Amino acid sequence: MSAVLIVHNLLRWAVLIFGLITIIRAISGLTSGRMYNGGDNKMNLFFMISCDVQLLIGLVLFFGGDWFRLIKTSGMGEVMKNPIYRFFTVEHGSMMILAWILVHVGRTTVKRSVTDKAKHRKALLFFGIALVIILASIPWPFRELTGRPYFPAL
Repeated sequence: MSAVLIVHNLLRWAVLIFGLITIIRAISGLTSGRMYNGGDNKMNLFFMISCDVQLLIGLVLFFGGDWFRLIKTSGMGEVMKNPIYRFFTVEHGSMMILAWILVHVGRTTVKRSVTDKAKHRKALLFFGIALVIILASIPWPFRELTGRPYFPAL
């Protein structure tokens, strides 16, 4: 396993932790009616930054690794026939980019919202959907064909 893949694998935990904390803060803000504060802002900023770094590392893995080379040599038709290749070349990346877009749109929308309730509601909506997409797109160990370990061997 390459060092870049190990970092990508480990960084998913930061993305998940920051995403989960962001969602919990949005839910607690909505249910308690508390003000949207600096802690909420920092948490969704950390979520966005961890997603940004993860995307950059993922792009390095895709374009610098075997997946892009496989598309160039075998063609997209062959890649789409194999579920493992299809997952890593198309499904994983597409869904993660969609989640990344939702995180960025969500952060902008939250910052532009006027009321605290609207900020918490929009944070829950955008970051919640992004987190669900991220969770569905991770190659978890229990996935039959595409599973990767929870923690890579260093």
